[in-house]
Amino acid sequence: MNASCCEPVDFPGQAKFIAAVDAAVASGDQHAVTAALRNALCALIRDTEVQLPCCVQDAIVDHYARRELYRSPQHGYSVVAMTWGPGQGTPLHDHSGLWCVEGVWHGELEITQYELLETNGDRFRFRAAGGMLAGPGSAGSLIPPHEYHTIRNASADRIAVSLHIYQAEMACCAKFQPLASDASGEWFVREAATLATDKAA
Repeated sequence: MNASCCEPVDFPGQAKFIAAVDAAVASGDQHAVTAALRNALCALIRDTEVQLPCCVQDAIVDHYARRELYRSPQHGYSVVAMTWGPGQGTPLHDHSGLWCVEGVWHGELEITQYELLETNGDRFRFRAAGGMLAGPGSAGSLIPPHEYHTIRNASADRIAVSLHIYQAEMACCAKFQPLASDASGEWFVREAATLATDKAA
């Protein structure tokens, strides 16, 4: 995996995609922006003129793939396509204080939101606050501090592809691992994580 990738990747409908995202990002505060982006992303996923590059259909055996497709020089946002092999998913994590809009392009993903209940030193107590099975054409948003979640491809034999539009490049985040000594399953230990990108070509 590369530490970072900022070269735009050509794909059919790219200009139309960027124009729609630019318009949404310029729509106001973070609540207005994410609402506009959800609507725009749902429409773009269904638009036959917009097709992601072929590389996003290729899963990687030992991790879900993160391929940056575009980073806006004007607005700073980053567009990342993620490819989820069967059973691949994330641990509980945050978005490093960045808003994000996520849409499912292909397949289905299980998404579970978490509520942070309390902290105790380097320990964090969470409660699952709802989940959903998201299919193609659906989109949701995360606005800090409501940014804690997990994503998983529950299929045993099919890949899933999602598109993520971040407020800025998301190069790091916090991951939360279950505390082994906690019988309740609510306490986690925070781990700092550096995020890398896979080659998009």
